[in-house]
Amino acid sequence: MSIITSLSTTVIAGLSTARIAGLTTDDWAAFDTAQIIALTTAQIGAISSTAIAAIGTSEIAVMETADLRSLTTQALKGLTTAQLDSLTTDQIGAFTTAQIAALTTSQIASINTTNLSHMTTAEVGALTTAQAAALTTDQIGALTTAEIAALSTADVKALGTAQVVALNTSQIGAFTTAQIGALTTAQAVALTTDQIVALQTSELRALNSMQIDALTSAQLNALPSDHIAALTTAQVAALTTAQIASLATASLDALTTAQFAALTTAQVAALTTAQVAALETADLAALTTAEIRAMTTAGVAALTTDEIAALTTAQAAALTTAQIVALTTDQLNALNTADLRALTTAELTALTSTQLNALATDHLAAMTNAQVAALTTAQIANLTTASLDALTTAQFAALTTAQVAALTTAQVAALETADLAAMTTADLRAMTTAGVAALTTDEVGALTTAQAAALTTAQVVALTTDQVNALSTADLRALTTAELTALTSTQLNALPTDHLAAMTNAQVAALTTAQIANLTTASLDALTTAQFAALTTAQVAALTTAQVAALETADLAAMTTADLRAMTTAGVAALTTDEVGALTTAQAAALTTAQVVALTTDQVNALSTADLRALSTAEVTALTSAQLNALATDHLAALTTAQVASLTTAQIAALTTASLDALTTAQFAALTTAHVAALTTAQVAALETADLAAMTTAEIR
Repeated sequence: MSIITSLSTTVIAGLSTARIAGLTTDDWAAFDTAQIIALTTAQIGAISSTAIAAIGTSEIAVMETADLRSLTTQALKGLTTAQLDSLTTDQIGAFTTAQIAALTTSQIASINTTNLSHMTTAEVGALTTAQAAALTTDQIGALTTAEIAALSTADVKALGTAQVVALNTSQIGAFTTAQIGALTTAQAVALTTDQIVALQTSELRALNSMQIDALTSAQLNALPSDHIAALTTAQVAALTTAQIASLATASLDALTTAQFAALTTAQVAALTTAQVAALETADLAALTTAEIRAMTTAGVAALTTDEIAALTTAQAAALTTAQIVALTTDQLNALNTADLRALTTAELTALTSTQLNALATDHLAAMTNAQVAALTTAQIANLTTASLDALTTAQFAALTTAQVAALTTAQVAALETADLAAMTTADLRAMTTAGVAALTTDEVGALTTAQAAALTTAQVVALTTDQVNALSTADLRALTTAELTALTSTQLNALPTDHLAAMTNAQVAALTTAQIANLTTASLDALTTAQFAALTTAQVAALTTAQVAALETADLAAMTTADLRAMTTAGVAALTTDEVGALTTAQAAALTTAQVVALTTDQVNALSTADLRALSTAEVTALTSAQLNALATDHLAALTTAQVASLTTAQIAALTTASLDALTTAQFAALTTAHVAALTTAQVAALETADLAAMTTAEIR
């Protein structure tokens, strides 16, 4: 039995520290509670680790806090788990930070949760990383929020993922920003959704980019909107594309415009169609042009019309050709006019016909002239008449010749007269003949004189009779001689009288003989006297007998002597007596012998006496007996003595007695001896005495 049991508390208190240090474990095991209480702090400080381990748990439990604080760190290492468990909360709280730090990991793990929760924040802060790592999940859960906050960042970093998961939401909320920043990526990933939610916004903002990158989709989507909105722009920019793509639309919607502006192009490209469709217009407007360009075509196609309408002009201009092509008709129509004008020519030319035709009229009208001019011929040809009609006159003026040439007949027929008038002469010349033929009469009537003059020969030939008739007189006068000569007889005869009368003399003179010959009498009658005077000899020669017979006397009178001489004998024979009577003396004198011979007796008789006297002797001698005898007495009497003298003996012999009687005394005096010799007995018997008296003696002989 140990001697200790027989010693009084007074004796015990009087033992030197050396005697105390020399006590055996059996001695220490023999101490009762009164004796333990009697020990001084100096004596307690002399206890070794083996000695302390021998003291009973009841005795340990009665030690004063000051006594406990006097234990050396080495002696403390001797405390058994049972002894530690027997300590009161006051005793635990009395340990110095050095004593706490000296405890082994197994000793730390054996501290009951009640005692652990009563450790001071200084004691908790004194825990080594090894001790912190040794805490059980129960112990972790028992720590107060103050104790949690007292853990060093190194201790926090040393916690296992199981320990981290064991933390309750209040403890999580008690973490300092420094502690949060100390979490490893593995610890961050281990946080439950409830723990993530429990983080304060300041704690959340303390996460570094590596920790942010490590968060799972479940963790991110568990964050309340105010937490998501509290993330720094750097944290948002640090999210991986996979994290971005996995964000719920509600989570994405919680991001602020500043956070959206911080997104990288890769993050924007990772957005799903559902996410894109759920974006707020303000958030979309916050994206940079580079980020807009980074969006996938599927993403762009998922934008709502409200989102499209919210795009800035700079953003719209930043869209790629592929993105533009991906837009639906509703989306394209949702672009404001400024956005549409911001599209590049390459983007516009990539638009499908469906997209173009879906544009509202104000959108089409808002396109720049350069954009309109950049449209492909296929795009132009596929525009509906309604879409084409929406273009302004300035836009029509901007069309290229190739674009105009691509217009379909239906499009041409639907053009507004103002739009057609805005086209350049080069554009009009580029129009196909089918296109020209499709012009309405109103459109043709709206052509400017310059445009009409610019029409090609092929285009003019393609005009229908109604179209030709719709040309203004100024337009008709603007046609070149080549274009006029290309007109068909049908086209020419379709011209109203005022149009025919409006043709220039040069145009009339340029008409081919076939065109002249095919003019109806009504069309020919519409020509003015000046135009008739401009006819060439070849044109006059081409006149048909019907045309000649229908000539107005004024028109015939306007012809030159050369023109009249060019008339065919059939044409001359077709002249009416009124027309013959209207011939000028010069015209009559210009008639050829063949033409004179072709005259009918009525025509010869229709010649004025002046016209008759203007005939050459050759023409007079060519007259037939029927023509001569058809002459009225005043006409015969009007013949010059030279003309009478030129008559052949056959003509003289064929004269009727009435015709011979019509000759004047002077004309009888002009007869030659051959003429007199040719007189028949009937003629001689009918001679008047005055006429006989006028004959010479030679003629009588």
